[in-house]
This record gives sequence, structure tokens and C-alpha cells, in this order.
Amino acid sequence: MKKLIVVTGPTASGKSDLAVKLALEHDTEIISADSRQIYKGIPIVTAVPDESQRMGVTHHLMECLPLDAYYSAAMFEEDALKIATEIWKKRDVAIVCGGSMMYVDALVYGIDELPTVPDSIRLPLMEEWKENGDDWLRDRLKALDPEYYSKVDLANMKRVFHAVEICMASGTTYTSLRTGKRKKRDFEIEKIVLNLPREALFDRINQRVLRMVENGLEEEARRVYPLRHLNSLNTVGLKEMFAYFDGNMDFDTAVARIQKNTRVYAKKQLTWIKTKY
Repeated sequence: MKKLIVVTGPTASGKSDLAVKLALEHDTEIISADSRQIYKGIPIVTAVPDESQRMGVTHHLMECLPLDAYYSAAMFEEDALKIATEIWKKRDVAIVCGGSMMYVDALVYGIDELPTVPDSIRLPLMEEWKENGDDWLRDRLKALDPEYYSKVDLANMKRVFHAVEICMASGTTYTSLRTGKRKKRDFEIEKIVLNLPREALFDRINQRVLRMVENGLEEEARRVYPLRHLNSLNTVGLKEMFAYFDGNMDFDTAVARIQKNTRVYAKKQLTWIKTKY
């Protein structure tokens, strides 16, 4: 039976290095399960492994989409399964590496079959969201699906948007379409979850942010600042830099806030890992 090795864990825990080591051992390729590394143009803030770190290993679903492209966990599930199938034609093992919770869950457990949202719904909704703001979109979700509204992380606007567009496309609530049933996979799944003592992990996060700054985080953020309304840029590291550019905080405060918000994100990842693994 073919095998999928899933390397996951909180940010800055060493996933990329371990995935490359395993890929070299098995002479295989890596599928990235990172919802931000999939976009082009922001390699510093998303900590994309450079060529030396990749050690000649082929990486898929990394730096392959423009910043304005729409992408979802369901699309990732479909793409990752296709890529893994191609890898298995040559090798017995494929590697998946990433800490994006929805992506990893979609691949390991499967995701509910949801209606395809046509551009005739998605694009006007995006424009209305851009024009009216996050609170407007949250209110739309509350009106369309109050049950999901009461459960979803209302700060995660990508999930809020996705639920609204599904409601609009299906004519029913997003809640009613979420079965939570796990799909059976016809391949073996080996899960490797990295973790570190909390103090050590937080120190690695703080040091990573400082390296990002040294490597040109501010310059990268300034390049994409005109596109700051895009969902792909709604991420830790850029949000704080944008606030600095807007005059809402000074540079040192922005850097400290990136470190803090990254630690908060790592805590959320750890909670997810305890629940799922």
C-alpha cells in the first residue's frame, strides 16, 4: 500500500527541515500544506524554504499562485491527492508538510462535498466585502447561518467568507452541509507531529521573526502594501507591517506584535493538534 507521511506541528517547530530529511531518505517529493506559502511574492513573511534548505527535493503547491487567486481547503484536498497519486506512480511514499490546520485535516480526514461557487457569486461578494468591510460580512453570515456564526472564529475572515459564499451558492445553511464524516483513504497515513517545550518554541518564533526582519520583511511588505485588501495578505507579519506603514504603531512595536501574534497562532495550532492527534 502506498504511504503518505504527514509532517505537521506549530510554526517554527522544524517541520520543513524534517520533511526534507524524510524526502531524501525515501527519494520522494514534498507537498506543502501551508495556506500562505502557496502564494507568490511573499517568501520572507511565509518562511518559504530557500533552495539550499530544499536540498534539491521537489516541492509542490509552493509559490504557485498569484496573490489575488482564491484557494480553499477543498481545492487543496483535490490538488494534493492528484499530486500524491502522481508521486506514487514513481515512489511508494509521498511527504506532506505544513501547519495549516484546515489543509492538513482536509487531506487526512477529507472534507465535506460542498457546491462549487461560481464566479458570478464569488466575485461580486468579494467586491461588496472590500467596499463594506469585515463587520458587514459577519452580519451577512449571521443572517444566513446564525448557528455557524455562533461557532466560527469571527476573526478568521477567510472562513467567514467561505461560509457566506456556500450559503449563497447552495440556498441553504453552511451548517446543514457540514457532516463531519471522515473519508476512507486507500493509502496508509503516517502522522509525525513536531512539538517543543513551550519556552523553546516561543524562543524559536521570536528569533525567526528577527531573521525575517534582517532578510527584508519591511521591503517585502512595502511591495505588496498596495494590495493589502487581498485575503492572501491577511496574515501575521504583514498586518503588523501595514499598521506600521499606516502610522498606527512604530517599527519596534510592529516587530514585537508579530512575535506575539505568531506565538498566539502557535498556541492555536497546538490546541488543534491535541484535539486531532
